[in-house]
This record gives sequence, C-alpha cells and structure tokens, in this order.
Amino acid sequence: MTEQHAEAVPDATAPAAAPAEVPEETERFWDDLYGAKEQVWSGRPNPVFAGIVERICPGRALDLGCGEGGDATWLAGRGWTVTGVDVSGTALQRTRALAIARGVEVRTERHDLTRTFPAGTFDLVSAQFLQSPLGFPRHHVLRAAAHALAPGGLLLVVDHGSLPPWSQHSHEHRYLPTPREVFDEIDLDPARWHAELMDQPQREVTGPGGQQANLIDNVLIVRRAMP
Repeated sequence: MTEQHAEAVPDATAPAAAPAEVPEETERFWDDLYGAKEQVWSGRPNPVFAGIVERICPGRALDLGCGEGGDATWLAGRGWTVTGVDVSGTALQRTRALAIARGVEVRTERHDLTRTFPAGTFDLVSAQFLQSPLGFPRHHVLRAAAHALAPGGLLLVVDHGSLPPWSQHSHEHRYLPTPREVFDEIDLDPARWHAELMDQPQREVTGPGGQQANLIDNVLIVRRAMP
C-alpha cells in the first residue's frame, strides 16, 4: 500500500494521473460487470451517505470504488474537490461523462486498491459498499484510507448489513461484519483515530420486479484526531 500512482486516463474534467498496473483478472471482472449494461447504478448518491455528508462543510474528498460517479458528482455539485477512484476503466469513463453532463469537475484515478492508493490527504474518504467477490484485503485498504485523512477528517464506510431477497448472493453463506467488527479489524491507534458513529439503520427499497424489502446498512464513521 505504499505505491501512490494511478493509470493515466483521458479526463475532460481534471488532469490525468500517472500510470499503474491493474491485474488482468481484476480488470476483466469489473469491466465485464459494467460492460454488461449501459448503466448499472441509478446515478443518485447513496441515501445514507448523502444524509451524513450534506451536514459537512465541503473540502477535499476521495471516493473509493466510485463506480459510475453518482456519489462523486453529487459531492462536486456541493462544492467538494473530488477524486474518484475505481479499478474499472469503463466505470471511470462513465464517471467522467456524468461529471460533464452535470457541469462539475471530478478527478479520476484508476487503482487496484490492493496494490496502489491515491496520493494526498483528504477531509473525507468515502467507502460505499466497497465489497468484492474477488480476494480483497479490505481492512488494509480502509487502514490506508484512515491514514490518508487530514487532521479532523472523516472516513465514512457504509456496508451491506443485509442483502435483498432478490440478490444473486442472498442465499450464499456470506458473513456481513458489523460496524464494530469493521473498526476493530482496521486496527487504528486510538490516540489518533476514533469511531464517531457505529450504526445499523434500516431503509425500504424496491427490487427490479417491484418487490419491497427492508435492508440494513452498516455505517461506520472514523475521525482522525486534530494534532
């Protein structure tokens, strides 16, 4: 997690970054996922994320696993200076296109976060549903994210606390860690970081066939201490 460079990608909204390798298997998996549809996600910000961040004064934000840019462009529209990161070049192309359509600026960098991490410090690092069916040492990534916080900055992690019944993964024996377990696994120095919020709110969602379900989101906010 010490390398700090990204693959150069054409970006109409911000300068390109320096290059870094993405493993072929990882690249293929995520590009296939995004390439299967013209649009995978809604383009709207995640509601739990938006409800928390709308109360924060804008600064520098890093969106890990930004996907098609719904959260990143929403942040930019509220005055944040945003870097969106994803392993999929297809996803980053869609983020840039959405930024142009919405008249905002989002810097994009391509990273396999198991190998490289964006340079710089940030007032907000967002990790929204940063979960992968591939081998993914997420606690290392989240620890790097915490270290990338500026003093007083926030790491906002929102995970699945339950899966919708229509999910292709809903019947698999997958353990979804609680916010406390996620925080403990990151293993941060309590003198420098503390958990500001650990919550498991519920929300009602509608499935692709009109099904209704109540889902649990696991929410963790970590703040870096001021010097």
